This record gives sequence, structure tokens and C-alpha cells, in this order.
Amino acid sequence: MPWQQLVADVALEIDPATGLLAHREVVLTVPRQSGKTTLLLSVMVHRARGFGTRQRILYTAQTRNDARRKWEEEHVRTLERSPLRTLFRVKKSNGSEAIHWDNGSSHGITSSTEKAGHGETLDVGTIDEAFALEDDRLEQALKPTMITRPQPQLWVVSTAGTRKSAYLRGKVDAGRARSELGASSGVAYFEWSAPPESDPGDPATWWSCMPALGHTVTESAIRANFESMSLPEFRRAFLNQWPDDAPDEWLVIAKAVWDGLADPGGQMVRPGMFSADVTPERSHAAIAVAGLRLGGGVQVEVIDHRRGTGWVLEAAGTLRERFGPVPWVVDAAGPAGSLVAPLEAAGFEVVKPTARDATHAAQGFYDDCHNGALFHLDDPLLNAALAGAQKRPLGDAWAWARKGLSVDISPLVCASNARWGLVSRPEDKPAAPATARASAPTDSNLFRPRGRLNL
Repeated sequence: MPWQQLVADVALEIDPATGLLAHREVVLTVPRQSGKTTLLLSVMVHRARGFGTRQRILYTAQTRNDARRKWEEEHVRTLERSPLRTLFRVKKSNGSEAIHWDNGSSHGITSSTEKAGHGETLDVGTIDEAFALEDDRLEQALKPTMITRPQPQLWVVSTAGTRKSAYLRGKVDAGRARSELGASSGVAYFEWSAPPESDPGDPATWWSCMPALGHTVTESAIRANFESMSLPEFRRAFLNQWPDDAPDEWLVIAKAVWDGLADPGGQMVRPGMFSADVTPERSHAAIAVAGLRLGGGVQVEVIDHRRGTGWVLEAAGTLRERFGPVPWVVDAAGPAGSLVAPLEAAGFEVVKPTARDATHAAQGFYDDCHNGALFHLDDPLLNAALAGAQKRPLGDAWAWARKGLSVDISPLVCASNARWGLVSRPEDKPAAPATARASAPTDSNLFRPRGRLNL
């Protein structure tokens, strides 16, 4: 297809001054079912056959199993049906899968971990479905294996990711910035996506960003997917839009409402209630605080957010030394329930909300946002959690959904619970918000955005 030819032509440009490849890195983000698998296979075969010397090529995807499946079902089967079928042999034994070409080149697979490619000398590394990576450990594993090769190239290919796709988002942001500046840094960047303001149901939007439309994809097929998929997932899969770029992705509290409550210089009169929460898979924990705000209303802040749960008790001790015996809200029936006994054993007052209280906490948070009675410091972590939040129905009420999300909402849950704990105590009832916000300097805050408390 024309888009594939364009990418190949540019990505494989030769620097006339050196006679070598001009780009050491290629970043490609394109809607699903556009033909990136065929393009990548062509690039890898071209490298194996057309560079004159033995070439070492590695392919990876979300997991090693995903890479093995794509390699076997798409790469190997396609080549076995091609005129090239007599020029290679395939080794499928677990752990050493590879297409071995008769000129000595090999095209194998690796895992998507920091150990990928260790001990190998690599000419081409291909990271497919890069949205699944949360950090750059895989790239940091692959690039050192290429350092001695004369024409190395790293390909990073994917459709837009979720809020957990930190690695790919960094590549996209950097690529867009270089494109705007017209900067050249040895990286070829390609992106097909719809602008955020585009109508997702308009065929004109589809034609503007789907390079395979009219070739291998039909308008009727896209229409069927638009009518059957959730809008956020359709935007990501077929418009190649990121959650933060899509105006309708904030499903509980509108982004405009939340942004209007941001006050990075706001003052908390005193801490009224701490809260801790843990993700369902127990990968991360968060601590938040709610307190009365100078000028009226409630202020919520995320104090800390880290991997694991072992750090929470020590952090609670540090907060007690600094601010005294402030109570904690912890959902004993949820993932954070394991924190209750250690906190109580250490002498902390722990408020344990019921299932009904959990609905009151979520709905009260919602109400205060729409009533202009809740403020925040514009912390990116809390912003991202609310942007990806969804409702979980509980009878006629609702609480925060904990499963099937693309974002860690533990900062939102503990901020919501801390606010509930604060307003549930008669002595801590907040005053109505003042018309004008406090304008005291930021350094008078009791708390700072996450990471400054040195917990």
C-alpha cells in the first residue's frame, strides 16, 4: 500500500555522506489493521537478504508468547508460501525460535523484558505493540547490543496506547515535537491519527487517518466497528487517538469541570483525614489527604504513590511525626484491607467504610466537584486517575470501578475516601466555598504535590 511504501522509502534512506542508513530509530504509530505486520516482515526480510553480510534480527511484542504467535502464524507462514521458501529453514524449539537464512542471517524472537537480547549482537530490533510497555527497559536492553554494528536500526511500532503506555507516549510526544521543529536526530517518526476535535463517526475522519481504508479495509467494516465498540476503544483502535487527546474520554466528571477546580497554590488549613488505597493486583499503593481549605471547601492532595505496599506503614509514621494523630480511612473489604491491622497495631485510628460508605464517598466527591466545593493541586497522577475512572453500579447507587480500567485509580479512591472521612466527622464539616480563591503563596501549603514530602 502507498503508506507502507512511504514508510519503507523514508525509514531506509541512505545518508549520502556515509553510504549508511540515515536513521538509527524508526517510530511508527498507525491504526489497527493497517498492514503494519506486512511492513515489518518486509523490512526484516530486506535486512536479512539485502545487506550483504550476516544480519541478526529480533522481534518482540507484548509478551514472548505474543511474539511467538505472531512470528509463527504471520512471519513463518507467509514466508513458507512465498518464492523465498527454499532460502531458509525454521527452528521452532522453545527458547531458540528463529528463521535461519542460507546467507547466515537469522530472524528470531525475544521477550519484552530488560533481559531481552542480552549476550547477542543485534542489527535490527523490532518492538511491536509498544503500547504494552510501561517503561523503557526493553529499549535499554536492546540498544547496547547494536552499538558495534555499522547500520543498526530499532523499530518501535504500535497503535495508540492507554494511560499506562508511558514508553510509547514518550516516543509519540518526542516525535511530534521533532516534527514541529523540523529537527533531525537520526529518528524517523510516522503517525496516522485523527485530530482530537474530529467527529469519530464521520467517514471523512476515517479517510483522513486510516491509510489502509480503500485498500484492505472497507468503510462498511469501520462503520460496523463504530456501532459495536465503546467510543474510547474505537478512538484508540481505529482513529489512533490517545485517551488524554480524546475530549469525551472523561466518563464520570468532565475534564472542564475538574480543570476548573485546580488551584496549585491553594492552602489547606490543616490535615483532616488521611487515606491509603492499593490496586487490585497489589502493584501500587497511594496515600492521599483531605483537609479544610482556606477560603472554604475541601482540598484533596495525593501525598505519595509507589510500587508495592510495604512502604505505607513507614510513610504513615512519618506523617504522624509531622502532623500528629490524624485518622486514616482504609477500606477493610478492598485491596487495601491488609493495611488495617498493621496501622491499628501501630496505634493509628483507622476508619473503615462500609460498601454503602464507598458509594457515598464516590458520589460525594462527584457532587462536591459539580458544586464547586472541592479543590485540588492539579497533580498529574490524580488527573490521570479521574480521566480514566468509570462507575461501578451498586443497586441504585455507584462506586468507583476497580476492574477493566486502563489506569491506576488508587490515587482517586484514597482522595475520595479521605474527603468522605473528613466531611463525615461533625467537627470537620467544611464551610461553604468563598467566591474568591485564596491567593497565598504556594510555600505556605501544609502539603505539596506528590514526591516533595520526602517520605
